[in-house]
Amino acid sequence: METLKAQKKDKKKSTAIRITGAEAIIHCLLAEGVDLIYGYPGGAIMPVYDELYKFQDKLTHILTRHEQGATHAAQGYARVSGRVGVAMATSGPGATNLVTGLADAQIDSTPMVCITGQVARHLLGSDAFQETDIVGISTPVTKWNYQITRAEEIPEIMAKAFYIAKSGRPGPVLVDITKNAQFDELDFEYEKCTGVRSYKPAPTPDLSAIEKAAELINNAKKPYIVFGQGVILGEAEEQLKALVEKAGIPAAWTILGLSAMDTDHPLNVGMVGMHGNYGPNVLTNECDVLIAIGMRFDDRVTGNLATYAKQAKVIHFEIDPAEVNKNVKVDVAVLGNAKQTLDLLLPMVNKNEHKEWVAEFDKMYQIEFDTLIDKDIHPTKPGLTMGEVIEQINLASGHKAVVVTDVGQHQMIACRYAKFKQTKSNITSGGLGTMGFALPAAIGAKMGAMDREVVAIIGDGGYQMTIQELGVIFQHNLPVKIVVLNNDHLGMVRQWQELFFERRYASTVMTNPDFVKIAEGYHIKSKRVVERSELKDAVEEMMASKDPYFLEVRVEKEDNVFPMVPTGASISDIRLK
Repeated sequence: METLKAQKKDKKKSTAIRITGAEAIIHCLLAEGVDLIYGYPGGAIMPVYDELYKFQDKLTHILTRHEQGATHAAQGYARVSGRVGVAMATSGPGATNLVTGLADAQIDSTPMVCITGQVARHLLGSDAFQETDIVGISTPVTKWNYQITRAEEIPEIMAKAFYIAKSGRPGPVLVDITKNAQFDELDFEYEKCTGVRSYKPAPTPDLSAIEKAAELINNAKKPYIVFGQGVILGEAEEQLKALVEKAGIPAAWTILGLSAMDTDHPLNVGMVGMHGNYGPNVLTNECDVLIAIGMRFDDRVTGNLATYAKQAKVIHFEIDPAEVNKNVKVDVAVLGNAKQTLDLLLPMVNKNEHKEWVAEFDKMYQIEFDTLIDKDIHPTKPGLTMGEVIEQINLASGHKAVVVTDVGQHQMIACRYAKFKQTKSNITSGGLGTMGFALPAAIGAKMGAMDREVVAIIGDGGYQMTIQELGVIFQHNLPVKIVVLNNDHLGMVRQWQELFFERRYASTVMTNPDFVKIAEGYHIKSKRVVERSELKDAVEEMMASKDPYFLEVRVEKEDNVFPMVPTGASISDIRLK
């Protein structure tokens, strides 16, 4: 037995190569199929960058203009491609600049691996130049993190990082590597991680729970599905559609669930939440069975929990046990990957139609259309509306573009009115609500789907938070289409000030620069639209362009986004105006 162990050990040694820790990092990335990294170099990560220089034919590094931009670009790439996004930065301020993107990826379940340099092991804790405890800082906003202090740790930790980031409910992982570990040598071998003790990424489905869910669905008179991003992450789009069509159940999306199902599907009834559609919100409190699939009952979805769907039996399809009964008490919890659990459910569900129930959604949509939607997308007033801009983009793109939004009024308008025929088409910052997300995320989205049109829709406030990433678009001639809806205000904050703070517009009026000239400074073709008569041609020209294009649209300064559920109110109390 000892001889056999020695033979295995010798065989293992024979396949190893002697390299530095910095080179080992590159080999780990290549072994995981990584071909694209976003980052910004600095002293503590320079050994890895030096090795990157030698692997330029296999691994492309995109120099963002800020480390936060690197994380959002990695997020956009991951959300569109379904692969793990990778970002890299140096120690100290480089590492801390990643934190916002890590927090965004954590709450929106985006698979990302961030690599940071760190001061040498013997300097840890000495307040050395650019030393920051990024492991301690990032612990609350990462799925897992680890500090490597010895080169020998690199293969195992990197393999574990990618496994944890992409398995189960995805999320961001941070690996901090001391400078000595980058310089030191190791006998390198790499084996992909297939499991971690004490970590169970996806629960095993319970057939008895699925049977109970099927029974509730089959006996329901007013069943209602609310689906979230878990459908997209679990690649369960076809299963969702099959369930909806077989059982005849109306289905609504959360903001991150948008595009999991064709927006024009007759049983796709719209968006739930604070600025969601009238019917899907009101009728949540009239359904008898609420089927939540891959969503977490966020407060912006539920409104006042004391009045949320109290009349309904609640079924929750969810991969993360921590989300079950966290906000809403459920009657049946179906744990597991949505694709797997819905596949098991489908044979148990009866063929059905709920024509009268679906008709209630249609009736409420007509009320909303007559009161609000028609005026948003076909306005007769002088000023341009955000809704009509989105409608023109729909028409010019054939509902096939990837739409990347920032945070604010334009985000809610885009999520309400953008039309999609393909999954992974709506990229936005949902849970964290990060202004500045859209421009770098659009860069990553385009690189993750070069065959698709990518349109970034941004407000004038959020745009200026990461405007420097225009440099990446210019340097790489990325054909991203950028639309800034400019109302010279921090629009959503101004709306709240108007409605709830007696029009005290504290620090929400903006004196903006000439956005067109800034874009032209980056050699990006640009145009400004002020009149309605200019809009259609400008959007068509933008969408037809094979190059980067910037379009500024001057919209009404005090145009509010409705419907709206005021904070703390019941979703049944949604305001149409």
